[in-house]
This record gives sequence, structure tokens and C-alpha cells, in this order.
Amino acid sequence: MRIVLAAVLLLSGAASAQDRAPAVRETLADLAYTLGQAHALRMRCQGEGDQVWRARMVRMVEIEQPDRAFRDQLFDSFNVGFLGAQTSHSRCDPAARAEAARIAARGRDLSRVLAGTR
Repeated sequence: MRIVLAAVLLLSGAASAQDRAPAVRETLADLAYTLGQAHALRMRCQGEGDQVWRARMVRMVEIEQPDRAFRDQLFDSFNVGFLGAQTSHSRCDPAARAEAARIAARGRDLSRVLAGTR
């Protein structure tokens, strides 16, 4: 998921979210969902105090500076991803770790797409 952070930081020079093409906005929402999933699984395995992916989500929103409606959509996507992963994995076991790896790959792919839209 380090690539996710890199993409989020690369976006800092980008236009605000509301000025982005619909496909890019959809990718941002997908990334928010993925960050929510990653946050749930990381908390499940690292403990409730781990806020790494939540902090990255907050930073992405700060960088993107979306209008209120899109900001709410991004946080809704994050929360849906979080709740889904939290519900699917009640403990940190091999299945949760495998899912975290799949989610990391998805985040990496989304980040690469976004990095190409600068």
C-alpha cells in the first residue's frame, strides 16, 4: 500500500476533485473504498489504535479539496469499505491477511491509474 501513499502525495499538484473527469472521480471513490477496507483489516491485525489508512484517507481528501458533496461521497465510500471488511473478517487470521494483500494490490492499481491522470 506504499504506492497508495505515493499516489496520494503525487496528487498534491493536481486540480481539485470537482475539476476532475468523472472517470477520475470514480477512481478516487474506489480508492477511498479500498482505503476503508485496508483500514479495517489493518486495525483487525495491528490493533484498534492503528490509524495509518484512515490518516491516508484524510490526507487524500485534504489534497483533493473536493466540494462538500464529493467529500461526503469519498468518506461514505471509505466507511462502506471499512464496514464490509470489518464484517467479513472478525479476527486476524490467514484469510484476513490474504484479503489485505489482495486489497493492497487493488490500491496499488488504483494509485497507478490516478498517478497517470496528473
